[in-house]
Amino acid sequence: MNIACGTDIIEIERIKKSIESTNGRFVKEIYTEKEIEYCESKRRQKYQHYAARFSAKEAVFKALSVILEDKYSLSWLDVEIINDKNGRPCINFINKKFDKLISIDISLSHCKEYAIAYVVMSYK
Repeated sequence: MNIACGTDIIEIERIKKSIESTNGRFVKEIYTEKEIEYCESKRRQKYQHYAARFSAKEAVFKALSVILEDKYSLSWLDVEIINDKNGRPCINFINKKFDKLISIDISLSHCKEYAIAYVVMSYK
């Protein structure tokens, strides 16, 4: 068994500007319907949650890079960051299966200016 990790940090203002300047195109290219629904439900803090999910997807890509044959084989919409019944973030892969992946876990955090994500995975 091997272990890999990925981390990413992003400025919340950068995500806010991307969302506001593209008339929804950025959101539709990056986030799944479940992610959009969740982030929009956070009203005034929605940009923190969008940024955390963006950072999470980047961290997932970095961790998975050790088992991907082609880094372009995984798109933004193939990775979904959802919350379990206890509110804990988890990763859902859409139409993707990774035979070498044993387990994957994620942690998200955000404050007024930044969002950060950390992913740890074990693989064969």
